Formats: sequence, structure tokens, C-alpha cells
Amino acid sequence: MTTFDDILEEAGKFGLFQKRIFSLLSLVSVPFAGVYVGIVFLGFSPEHWCRHPAVKQVQMQCDWKVEKVLNFTVPFQNTSAGPLRSRCERFDVEWNVSDFSCDDLDGEIARAKLAVLPTSSCTDGWEYDYEGRESFVTEFNMVCEDAWLLDMCQAAISAGFLVGSIAIGYFADRFGRKSTFLMSCVLNTVTGILVAVSPNYISLLVFRALYGFGTKGGWMVAFVLITELVGVEYRRPVAVFFQMFFSLGVLILPLIAYLITNWRWLQVAITAPYLGFLVYYWIIPESPRWLLSQNNNKKAVEITKKMAKVNKKTLSKNIETLKDDCTDTAVASFMDLIRTPNMRKHTFILSYNWFTSAVVYQGLVMRLGIMGGNVYIDFLISGIVEFPAAILILFTIDRIGRRLPFATANIVSGVACLITAFIPERILAVIAGGSVLLLPETSGVPLPETIDDIEHPHKNKKGNAGKIHQLENLLHPDVTNNKETTTV
Repeated sequence: MTTFDDILEEAGKFGLFQKRIFSLLSLVSVPFAGVYVGIVFLGFSPEHWCRHPAVKQVQMQCDWKVEKVLNFTVPFQNTSAGPLRSRCERFDVEWNVSDFSCDDLDGEIARAKLAVLPTSSCTDGWEYDYEGRESFVTEFNMVCEDAWLLDMCQAAISAGFLVGSIAIGYFADRFGRKSTFLMSCVLNTVTGILVAVSPNYISLLVFRALYGFGTKGGWMVAFVLITELVGVEYRRPVAVFFQMFFSLGVLILPLIAYLITNWRWLQVAITAPYLGFLVYYWIIPESPRWLLSQNNNKKAVEITKKMAKVNKKTLSKNIETLKDDCTDTAVASFMDLIRTPNMRKHTFILSYNWFTSAVVYQGLVMRLGIMGGNVYIDFLISGIVEFPAAILILFTIDRIGRRLPFATANIVSGVACLITAFIPERILAVIAGGSVLLLPETSGVPLPETIDDIEHPHKNKKGNAGKIHQLENLLHPDVTNNKETTTV
């Protein structure tokens, strides 16, 4: 029996065929950045203050500028940053029947009177200093006691991520990588446009949840498809560069957001690429590995031959015995992740680290929208620093392993959060980094294929020819195969 990994030795592990597919599928990461952290611009909270129905009349009568209106309508509050105008209270004054004249209001006596005036909440809504830039916040008044509504917008899309990752992952195994990816692109296009035309807050939440369902799952399927087309030693750089295209999307997003000032049109711009990805139907292939798992050997051989042709390689007669290398493996279930001690430990540690990475990353990015300054420049800088981090990982994990960089990155980010904000809840990343050290090292060793391999990592180590073959490919990729070959 010849496995697909064996055939890749002959067809090319990362030739022109794979590079072309990788370049196309990596583009999927670019708009996903807008989906993942686009809330910074879609839900931008500008300076705001209470609206007063009669202020406009007084402003015109007294020929006041906005700054002067605020002096007599909005009280100051003492904060850690010093006195700031209140965003959620106003002076409770009946301006249209007030005994104050314009001259009185200009004098010192007015200031003394204002100091003892009662205040009230923003019962008539808010005014926004957004300079024409509209967001969820300005349209649906997600401020003051309703500020939590903006958090729900991000929670909705995150809920979609969770369900979509599981459901679309199942669809990819059941119906194929290519068809599932294309289905997700259709869903992303439809739901993304529905988000852009949402008439009210409830529909916005529903459509964002559906949008997250499709985008995260489709992004994961694209990643799986490209990694299944390359040799084992190329999966690491492919994974890192695939993620770097996400960072590229982070760099592009603030430019687009700066040019498109309305959140509805910005949503359309983020969604539009998914419509373009539908042309991949005629460009990208199905995963031969998946086809073999479905006993569709004929189609898998056809794609493999095309791969060899594009890569200018020749195939031996081994192609005629190409089979799925997992035919003898028992069907796994979700419960297998927690059934045995080592699997349970690894599952909980990695799940916690995924959770922590998402919390810390989104927390840092979301903070950009509320910390003041130029949000576009700050966001751009946050995207730029991701590139050296990715390159550093690319050149270190094969030299010093996976565990230490993983643990160190989490610990450093956690300590940085502690130093910056002195908030105890940021120990999340520190704990995540420490827990990684409890995981086994995977650098330079065959990956486990069964639960028994995880529970008993040293059992039958010498007799496992398949794993040794994988290790030889990983450590000596330049060794050529001297088998006789015939052109196919």
C-alpha cells in the first residue's frame, strides 16, 4: 500500500502546484482580520454628550459655538485623568423658560449658579462628535447604561465562531474541504450583507452571529486544505505564513476604515472578498487525503497526477496502489479527547490556551478603541508588531522546540499586561504559559496518530516503521529517493 505522503515524495512536497494553491487560500486570512477585530471601527465610540432639545435655540439666539454650549449644558466629573465632561449626565435646566440671559451666562455669576444646578441623565439622547463617521454606537446609541450592547455585538460573532468551527469542521469531513469552503463563502457573502443592512439592534446581533458562523469555519477549512496538500516538513512554515496574511489584513483594515466613514459600507467592504473567493471553484482542488478517506481513489490519483505535472515531477507505479493511510484506524469521537488521562490533560491545557490567546488578543485590540489618541495609527502599529513575532517563531521552533516558545510568549504577554495595567485578571496569559510546559515536546518527533500513542509515547517506538519514515522525511528532506520511476 502506498500512502499519500509516500506519493508526495515523488510528486513534490511544496512545488509550484502547492505554492499556487497556498497563495490563493492565504488570501482568505486577509478579510478575516476585518471580521475578527473590525469591531474597533464598526463599533467606534466617539466623544458624546447629552442632547438637550432646547439647546439649539439658545445656541442660535446667543450665537454660541459648541464648546460654549457644552460649558453650560454638561457638568464636569472628577476622574483619574482629571476633570472631564460627563458623557452620561446634563444640567437639568429648562432653557426655554430660564431667567438667564446671554449676558448672565457669560458672566461669573453663571458659573456660580451652574455649580449648584441639579443634573439628570440623558433622557433625550446624545450628540456625537464623530465628524461624519458613523458606527454601531452612533446609530443605536450604545453608550452609558447601554454600553454593554456593544460588547454583545462582539459576543454574538464570537458565539458564531464557536458553533461554526465545530459545525463546519464536521461538514468538511463529511462533504469535503473544497465544497465546504465554497459553501462558507456563499454564507459569508449573504450574512455579511445582511449585517450591513440591519434595520435594528436585534437583527444586527442575529446576522453577526451567522456571519461569525461562516467566516471562522471557512477560514479553518482553507487552512486544513492547504496543509493537507504539502509535505509534513512544510506544514510549519505554511501555518505561520497563513497566519501572517491575517496580520496583513490587520494592516489594511485601518486604511479602509479611514477611507470609508460609514459602518454599513465598511461592512460591505470587509464582506466583498468572500464573493470573489467563489471563483476558487474553478481553481483549487479537493484534498486528495480527504478523497482517499472517502474511498474515492480515482479522483485522488487524478489530482495527484496533475500535481506532479505542474511540479514537473514523475510518478512511479506506486501511484496505482495509493490508499488512505488511516484505513485501519478506529473512528474517533469527541469523547476521546477527555477519555484518557494524558489526552484529557492535553485537551484542557490547549483549550485553555486557545481561550486565553483569544481573550488577551481581543482585549488588547479592543482597548485601542477606548484609550484615546489616533485609533488608526494605534491599530496599524499593533498589526506591524505581529510580523517580527511570527518570523521569530518561524526560526526558533525547530531549533528549541514548540513548548518553550509557546510558554514564553504567553508568560511575556501576561507579565506585560500586569505591568501595564496592574489588573489581576490579566494572570490568564501567565497561567496559560506555565501550563504549556506540561505538554510533551513535538519538535523532531513523529506526531501521535492514536490515543495509545499519547498515553504510552514510548511503546513500540522502534517497531513503528511509519513514524520512523515520517521522522526521516522531517530531518532529512534533501535525501533523494532512488526508486525506479516511470512517467505517468
